[in-house]
Amino acid sequence: MSAFRCGTVAIAGRPNTGKSSLLNRLVGEKLAIVSAKAQTTRRALTGILTTPGCQYLFVDLPGYQTRHVNVLNRALNRQATDAAQECDVVAFVVEAGRFSDEDRAALARIPARQRVVAVANKIDRLRRQDELLPFIDRLRKERAFEAVVPVSARTGRNLTELLRALEGLLPEGPAAYPADQLTDKDERFFAAEILREKLFQLLGEELPYRCEVAIDSFKEERRLRRVEATIWVEKESQKAIVIGRGGELLKRISSAARKDMERLFDGKVYLGVWVKVRRDWTGDARLLRQLGYA
Repeated sequence: MSAFRCGTVAIAGRPNTGKSSLLNRLVGEKLAIVSAKAQTTRRALTGILTTPGCQYLFVDLPGYQTRHVNVLNRALNRQATDAAQECDVVAFVVEAGRFSDEDRAALARIPARQRVVAVANKIDRLRRQDELLPFIDRLRKERAFEAVVPVSARTGRNLTELLRALEGLLPEGPAAYPADQLTDKDERFFAAEILREKLFQLLGEELPYRCEVAIDSFKEERRLRRVEATIWVEKESQKAIVIGRGGELLKRISSAARKDMERLFDGKVYLGVWVKVRRDWTGDARLLRQLGYA
């Protein structure tokens, strides 16, 4: 009988390749927030999958940002680079049929000594399936990958093959967490992430990137969770947009977030949300440290 294995797998790549969707599909629960907009993930999140022979500790990392340079994005890139170095293996996610200069720059941040499995995601979106094998051949020329596995995070296709490839690269050892544990994060973390997800879903293209969420208070009162949160923006004009006419948009954001929290926490939630201005917070190193980015 094979020895049990347990280890960390960094899910890395450029923004918008489906890393968070892949994590959610692998662990069977929506842990990481997702949106159609790139660079949604800001904080590393560990999702845990335990099988009879292996415990996978998947670490969903921020996408490597190459287009916009500020203190926040430098902190996110540093976070992603450090985690990719420290994990046992890296699952480097690209879009099937596309390997851009951004992908190449993100791949270059992973040390040459690190073992990497290339994950060609979104194979369900390929117009022609006969394009897949030539793409895999091109991908193999970029680096000596341990394996190249085409998958679809949306449909779950080939995820068994991906898990098999990763398991063989993880060290032998006992499980680090109980078999039924899905993540290392607490409810306070998920409250902030759920609210931030609604900003990405309900605001325009650029504004969500200028918003941050801080949980000011998280209390359990019998069967009720009482959550007080602040949405930080950089300008008064942005504050007005987030609140909306008569507070209507903020109500929609808060209501949608509260419902998702109640589903995840399996209980009633009171959610109070305020919007405040903190000028140039994306360039404020001190505030970013308070928010856990540096």
